Amino acid sequence: MAPTKKISLPEEELVRKLKSKDTTAIEALYNMYSAALLGIISRIIQHDEIAEDLLQETFIRIWNSSDSYDNSKGRLFTWMMNIARNISIDKLRSKDFRNANKNQGIENNVDFIDAQREITFNADTLGLKDMVTALKPEFKIVLDMVYFKGYTHVEAAEELELPLGTVKTRIRMAIIELRKHFN
Repeated sequence: MAPTKKISLPEEELVRKLKSKDTTAIEALYNMYSAALLGIISRIIQHDEIAEDLLQETFIRIWNSSDSYDNSKGRLFTWMMNIARNISIDKLRSKDFRNANKNQGIENNVDFIDAQREITFNADTLGLKDMVTALKPEFKIVLDMVYFKGYTHVEAAEELELPLGTVKTRIRMAIIELRKHFN
């Protein structure tokens, strides 16, 4: 069995073929950029199987929205990188992804607990973790969700079953409390 030849095209030709829906363009794009795009996705979504699915979804979106690429606004790779990043962030914020992470198997939790025992503290954090831990529980939980787990204010409000204004007020009050330690 002969090895398959990898296709590589100059950017202008690649864009032209992509916009004309020439299938060699998507093959060349995959050969040239899949590793870099998978790296971007993997930094956001740290599950290999899901990251690979999102890579495939990224290339489908690139193929379907190739007419929206405008080379006067930036390079092709930058445009593709933004698509990969946006798809990954959308997945990270999706309810099904968050729910799937809540329902992990016991073997994942054992690994997580083992990893927690080997925590190293960074002196540059200025004891911020202790300061957050010392906050009132209602402040601590919203800060944890919004700043450390990536929830939006709306998502945190839905998850905690609180009005959006309450969540925003608690975040503001928590930040005011934390500022007292630095002033």
